[in-house]
Amino acid sequence: MSGESGAGSREEILRRVREALGGARGARPPVPRGYARRLPEAEAETRADVLALFTERVADRRAAVRHVSADELATAVAAALWGREAAQIAVPADLPYGWLADLDGVRALADAPALDTETLAACDGVVTGCAAAVALTGTVVLDGGRAQGRRALTAVPGYHLCVVHADQIVGTVPEALGRLDPSRPLTWISGPSTTHDIGMARVEGVHGPRHLEVLVVED
Repeated sequence: MSGESGAGSREEILRRVREALGGARGARPPVPRGYARRLPEAEAETRADVLALFTERVADRRAAVRHVSADELATAVAAALWGREAAQIAVPADLPYGWLADLDGVRALADAPALDTETLAACDGVVTGCAAAVALTGTVVLDGGRAQGRRALTAVPGYHLCVVHADQIVGTVPEALGRLDPSRPLTWISGPSTTHDIGMARVEGVHGPRHLEVLVVED
């Protein structure tokens, strides 16, 4: 009897839900599209304004950011790693060789075959590129494409040096989504990994790098 009673109650609940839905049953709710696809002109009148806003927002996220020319990139990468006294780093297997051309005394481990977690944890950092970047939020986006590697590569080491080319930076998240393939594994990074415990104390590095540094390459 208890089983029959339970089944009857379930059917009664479902009947009431169907009645409440009425003609809207199975219909998709409207999706708001009122968000801005581009930055207001007051914030980004020119391309230089977009780059300046990205720099400002990345710094607001407690990440280091520096602008370099394409010719200065290898020197800038080496200087960033020397500044952290890095002895060993991990890199995607397809990272452009030129980015590391000025390294001296720093061992670069290519992630091919895939480096194990212990090896990644022992590295002093990781160097990658990105798929896109968002000025309004100070975010870099990785999708596992060229010069980016798999997600674990940037989640385990405590320091992430990310190279962002100026033409990869857009104003807003919708603009970035228009450039990205939603079927790829997207990782959105806004500053160092941060969380808050139950007492709202800020803790960095629990779920990813404690330090993020961005090199903006103005081609």
